[in-house]
Amino acid sequence: MQPSSRHPAPRSQGVGEPEPPKSTSGPSAGGPSGHLPCPALPFLRGIPYLSKHRADRMRRLGDFLNQESFDLALLEEVWSEQDFQYLRQKLSPTYPAAHHFRSGIIGSGLCVFSKHPIQEITQHVYTLNGYPYMIHHGDWFSGKAVGLLVLHLSGMVLNAYVTHLHAEYNRRKDIYLAHRVAQAWELAQFIHHTSKKADVVLLCGDLNMHPEDLGCCLLKEWTGLRDAYLETRDFKGSEEGNTMVPKNCYVNQQELKPFPFGVRIDYMLYKAVSGFYISCKSLETTTGNDPYSGTPLSDHEALMATLFVRHSPPQQNPNSTHRPAERSPLMSVLKEAWTELGLGMAQARWWAAFASYVIGLGLLLLALLCVLAAGGGAREAAILLWTPSVGLVLWAGAFYLFHVQEVNGLYRAHAELQHVLGRAREAQDLGPEPQPALLLGQQEGDRTKEQ
Repeated sequence: MQPSSRHPAPRSQGVGEPEPPKSTSGPSAGGPSGHLPCPALPFLRGIPYLSKHRADRMRRLGDFLNQESFDLALLEEVWSEQDFQYLRQKLSPTYPAAHHFRSGIIGSGLCVFSKHPIQEITQHVYTLNGYPYMIHHGDWFSGKAVGLLVLHLSGMVLNAYVTHLHAEYNRRKDIYLAHRVAQAWELAQFIHHTSKKADVVLLCGDLNMHPEDLGCCLLKEWTGLRDAYLETRDFKGSEEGNTMVPKNCYVNQQELKPFPFGVRIDYMLYKAVSGFYISCKSLETTTGNDPYSGTPLSDHEALMATLFVRHSPPQQNPNSTHRPAERSPLMSVLKEAWTELGLGMAQARWWAAFASYVIGLGLLLLALLCVLAAGGGAREAAILLWTPSVGLVLWAGAFYLFHVQEVNGLYRAHAELQHVLGRAREAQDLGPEPQPALLLGQQEGDRTKEQ
């Protein structure tokens, strides 16, 4: 599940609703303000026939959400339509608006529940999402995606995104690294192009990346999103904000062996554009147990945050003001991502070439079998070998087509990054080693002009 935000007592105000007038100091005194409680709840492994205690955890999840009464709840890994409909019915008195994002074969697992009317909804399915022949991993069948819902709250436009990226199964030899970097870039671009009319942007999701990982840095540097865990002054929960901890009974302890305190791979990221200021008033995680019954709701810990939003003069909005020194990491991250995607393309091309050789050998074998069968020599053996030979050619053909598609998907992201780097060189006119001083400023400037 994904980030959630708690409402401080009293809980009568909705997300982004103005507080009663009160005196404030600073440039925004007198402007509307509001608390935005958006929950990112535990990632519920709601896989029919595979998840342990699924029905019980769904029931307790519904009770938990109703009791906490968040303004916005964003969940992942609710794969079953039956489970979603159960939650929708159970939560409808508290969360009248809900949506389940469907994609892939078994679904994206993403769903949202809101106290406030959802004005617009859309989703984007990632171009690359693992390999269909890696059945034991299953990511390809789930159709990983990013869902977007637009809320209008007291004159403020909120774009809330929920996503789930490809899992990391082996940190030392990560065969999905290029796919996850490509997904992070697609996610960053999707947010950039769909949030130009938004006042506040909120992203909650299981990114399956550590904070220092390339894809995570790329996402935050390109979009300007800020990490609630790093920004809040009031944090309660697991050590270092980790969202997979060893004490959780649903966690694979072997996977966490290199990380005795757990890992932080689930995030709540946010930003406000010119004219608004946003801060994380408080952030809380569960610590391996359901806060009420003791048994975990999921193998991931819940994120629960209260975000504070108020009007702020554009020139004094810290979210839209970036000094050149703050932008300096962007170029190195873009270059590193460009390089990683290039390596992924080379690997995908190698597999496509390998498959083409297998197809060629398979066709030669089929031709030989036809000659043997027609000539009468070893006719019975030729007939016996015909079926597996056809199967080999068909398998290699599907393998080839998939990896050609992978090459094209990686090439698209690679070309976009190359274009961005080229623009930076032209803008800075610094030759082969430019600095991206204008990139974020151009993005913010374009958004401000449209508003």
